[in-house]
Amino acid sequence: MSFQYPLGLLGLLGIPILVIIYIIKSKFTEQTVSATYLWNLSERFLKKKRKDNKITGIVSLILQILAVIVISLTIAHPVLTVSGAAKEYCFVIDSSGSMNMLTSGEQTRFDVGKEEIRKIIDDSTNGSAYTLICVSGETRVLCEREKDKEAALALLDKAEAGCGDSDFSRSLAKAQEYFNENSGVLTYLITDKTVQNANNVEVISVNDGKDNYAIYDIEYEYSVLGNLTVKGKVISYESDAALELQLFVDGVASEEHRLVMNVKKGEASEFSYTAYAPGYKQACVKLLTEDSLMLDNEYIIYSVSGENSYKTLIVSQTPFFLESVLTSIGTAQITVVSPNEYLSYEEKHGKGMDGYNLYIFHSCNPKSVPRDGSVWLINTSASIENSGFGYQGEEKLDIAKTLKKTSSTSTLIRDKLLRDVEGDEIYISKYVKYDTSNRNFYTLFTFEGTPVVFTGNNVYGNRQVVFAFDLHNSDLPLLSDFVTLCKNLLDFSFPSVLDKTAYSCGEKAEINIVSGCESVRVESPSGEISHISTDSAVGELLLDDVGTYYVKVIVDGEMKTYHIYSSLPVSEQDPSVSTNEIISLYGEATDKGLDGIFDKLTVLFICLAVIFAADWVVYCYDKYQLR
Repeated sequence: MSFQYPLGLLGLLGIPILVIIYIIKSKFTEQTVSATYLWNLSERFLKKKRKDNKITGIVSLILQILAVIVISLTIAHPVLTVSGAAKEYCFVIDSSGSMNMLTSGEQTRFDVGKEEIRKIIDDSTNGSAYTLICVSGETRVLCEREKDKEAALALLDKAEAGCGDSDFSRSLAKAQEYFNENSGVLTYLITDKTVQNANNVEVISVNDGKDNYAIYDIEYEYSVLGNLTVKGKVISYESDAALELQLFVDGVASEEHRLVMNVKKGEASEFSYTAYAPGYKQACVKLLTEDSLMLDNEYIIYSVSGENSYKTLIVSQTPFFLESVLTSIGTAQITVVSPNEYLSYEEKHGKGMDGYNLYIFHSCNPKSVPRDGSVWLINTSASIENSGFGYQGEEKLDIAKTLKKTSSTSTLIRDKLLRDVEGDEIYISKYVKYDTSNRNFYTLFTFEGTPVVFTGNNVYGNRQVVFAFDLHNSDLPLLSDFVTLCKNLLDFSFPSVLDKTAYSCGEKAEINIVSGCESVRVESPSGEISHISTDSAVGELLLDDVGTYYVKVIVDGEMKTYHIYSSLPVSEQDPSVSTNEIISLYGEATDKGLDGIFDKLTVLFICLAVIFAADWVVYCYDKYQLR
């Protein structure tokens, strides 16, 4: 036996104090007077009728000492340890998307699983150890070998189902570690998946066979004429059903976009919508028929181009080629000014025009590059402040000659800047030499070893593209390479904040950190707030919830909100799907247990204290009140 709070035994110091008080307490002699003579005679008569116990005087002291002992032991909390009577438990609970499905009792499967775990913990012997592992896309260990029942149950109560898929491999690897250390650990897997074989793992199923309908495999196209085409599949997993679907465009529904489809159990049926939606921002397909899992009854499509519109300033006397290519490949809001207008503004205000995301200077020499956006410099004939390179003069060729595409193996150049660019038919008749020795630039094309198309960052850290020749002195604008190259350069100089707006829960969404980005704040569908670092070119966001994520990006003091939709993984839509994973712990299980703790002795001591106290009260009452 041991004591949980040994300092409680300090209460035993009260015993010598009681003895000292008993020894030094005052003695007195009773005197009989006439007024009490008869009472005294009656007391003598009574004393003859009963035997006088000579230790009556010290009974009170003995009882008080016993009371001090009992109270001290109670405070010290004595516990009895029995070797091997307790067990170690490891609970792996499936918290994937399908565990949000309602059961017949109107609880979610996850809640039912938590109740099963609670029963096992409540029935276990004190001294047992509990490990709780949740699986939903990633493995989360809620508690590890916790020996306090109440603490383990409190952590279990806080656990919530996620929306990712159920990958048991990492959680079982963790459970295997515990099993290797203690072959007596009892491992439970609580899931709604059908498990074919399990070894050293007890599977608790929470699948009650309720039906689920789902939409998935959504695809869409948006034509230049403003027509939006949405295609997808709908399925009923447990029974034949008549399912009603509706398409919403920017929150508006019409009767022509309402469908009622008769689907057979387990067979996917295809559906298709076509809607005239010029400039739409979002479209939504909804399954209006209610079922036991609502997470897969909606799919939202956000327009990528609408999410990534930007403002462009073109400074050129002849902007036709640039306007045409930018209009064909992007959603830029284009403003055109002449070189004289820009230079006059710069001279009058002491700075250039601002408030644009992309600046293109064609045959114009600004005093300094803008500091609030990306810059393209085409055929500049002077050194420009903060551009990172210097002007060295102009070279005129007798006959037009071809440029040479770089042979660099850089991933950035090969896969992004020169992706799908042939580059073997570009002729120039005149070009400008620039000194780029002081900065690191990515060279894309050269002429006799001199860079004529290159990219990099200027002094302000903004992305910059340089053409060392006038577009009118080249056949580049007439080639298909011009559109492809400009699109690549546009993606580099002003990357879209979002290249994609639709993902599945559990995936990582990529968010491009554009020039001038100050902060990226993300709000999840559940309202949780997080921030993404702006130190790298691309930030990653783990999607662990179903619904719309709001990405608030502040660029040069201006905030814009982008949207990412995360859908339930298809693997989590079928309520009776079988897992192909091997649910096994390798090794031979034993009965090895932990030390069990029994602290019911405390209740016994409290009962004894009450009995002794009652006995002392009765004794005192009889001795001093009834005689």
